[in-house]
Amino acid sequence: MGRFLRKSAIVTAGGLIQGLGMGLFLFPHNIPSGGAGGLAVLLHHFFRLDMGFALWVVNFSMLVIAIKFLGNRCTVWTMFAITVTSFSIYFSQRGITIPYRNVWVDLVTGSLFLGAGVGLLLRQGVSNGGVGVLALIISSMRGTLPGRPLFWINGCIFLLTASIIKWEIIIQALLSQWISTKIVDVVFRIRLYDAYSFAFRKK
Repeated sequence: MGRFLRKSAIVTAGGLIQGLGMGLFLFPHNIPSGGAGGLAVLLHHFFRLDMGFALWVVNFSMLVIAIKFLGNRCTVWTMFAITVTSFSIYFSQRGITIPYRNVWVDLVTGSLFLGAGVGLLLRQGVSNGGVGVLALIISSMRGTLPGRPLFWINGCIFLLTASIIKWEIIIQALLSQWISTKIVDVVFRIRLYDAYSFAFRKK
């Protein structure tokens, strides 16, 4: 029971932090947080859907498609995480106002939040959803690593989003991805260090 509560708390924190990064800093500038974020930006642009709800729809659709690849337990936790993220985006955009905005400051700040949130989720073995699910399906069908299909899927979505919204989005999206993935690595290093230190003290 204690392990379940601890995991629930960490997954909730990861979803909240990830949602704050998207809702407060990235999405106001139409900067996609990834392939799913790019599709959410397009849904918002064409149908005026709330960004949090649009992201939830995209993630939910992909999880339904790939449920047999993830397994029921991972799927449930991932659905919980993206639901928390969507609510975090919804309430942060309506409840928090940032008086001064600079797109590059917001990009860096949002990417730091995004990376920290994703890192916490991945530490618990929980996917943050997104088009990584499609990349996993393609790699399984073709017997290749998922990195290449993930790159091409995200790249095509970024190109489509940039052609409709603004071309600067490509540079901003790639920079955001680079910063956030670096933060994910930092989160994992902290975890590995803590585990190593604990094991050393135990000896």
